[in-house]
Amino acid sequence: MKKYMLSVILILPLIFYYVDSQARKPGSSLGDRVQQLTDLSNKKPVLRFNANKFRDFVKATPRNYSIVVMFTALAQQRQCMVCRQASDEFSVVANSFKYSPGFSNKLFFAMVDFDEGSDVFQTMKINTAPVFVHFPPKGKPKTTDTMDIQRVGFGADAIARWINEKADIQIRIFRPPNYSGTFSLMLLFAFIGGFVYIRRNNLEFLYNKTMWGVWALLFCFAMTSGQMWNHIRGPPFMHRNQNGQTAYIHGSSQGQFVVETYIVMLMNAAVVVGIIFMTEAAKGKGDAKRRKFLAIFGLILISVFFSALLSVFRSKTHGYPYSFLLR
Repeated sequence: MKKYMLSVILILPLIFYYVDSQARKPGSSLGDRVQQLTDLSNKKPVLRFNANKFRDFVKATPRNYSIVVMFTALAQQRQCMVCRQASDEFSVVANSFKYSPGFSNKLFFAMVDFDEGSDVFQTMKINTAPVFVHFPPKGKPKTTDTMDIQRVGFGADAIARWINEKADIQIRIFRPPNYSGTFSLMLLFAFIGGFVYIRRNNLEFLYNKTMWGVWALLFCFAMTSGQMWNHIRGPPFMHRNQNGQTAYIHGSSQGQFVVETYIVMLMNAAVVVGIIFMTEAAKGKGDAKRRKFLAIFGLILISVFFSALLSVFRSKTHGYPYSFLLR
């Protein structure tokens, strides 16, 4: 009995020492975690998490801070161009928050790459990338804590608005100066000015109706296809679902892909070309066979591509009853 008591007396200090050492490990308490996140954020606004860091800083409780995590796949072999674009926009938001007057330790930005934390993707049941998830200070993230990039895009301004809705933290976006647009505009004006100067004795081309008509059509194609919407919202180029299938047309009228605008632009152009061919054929000038060919070919272009436009519209506006040739 005395030996047993002696053993217990000797073992108890070791147990208390072990428990105390575990409690004092860095990151084990809320204060330690917040301090570590703050120090890391001061070095780099977007933190890179693997499975262990995700568990220590995101899943650990209690928390008194929000953390926005971008799940992505930036490795070259993944060939995810959208992930790189989204990562750039995410970094703009994180840097804007770091240098804003409202910067605090109540919000942190992190990134989990598939090749560095595939088990995190499995735990979160994420089968695509990029995905933005807001982890609130209390409780688990809800469905609404996942950003709907198919609807609002992943531009820096869209991410900042979404964070404001979820964390009630306003972030004013500051982008690094980009003079490429100004430089391109200066080159364009210089080219036009030089061309006009060279042709100063022969400016009849300025009265060419065909040239101005082509430029007007190109402008209309760009505007009606949704290029301005792309510039404002920054949607993904295309979408690859969890089965590996690639979608070129967005399934909702509230969103679109970049490649979708090019498809719609080409369809509109084909319809216009068909109308031009039929107009030329109706003038009654030139060879009869040529006019007949233009009329038939123009009718085919209008019928096929207008039907395709209706089909795209039906796929995006569910319940639209009308179609022509194509479903």
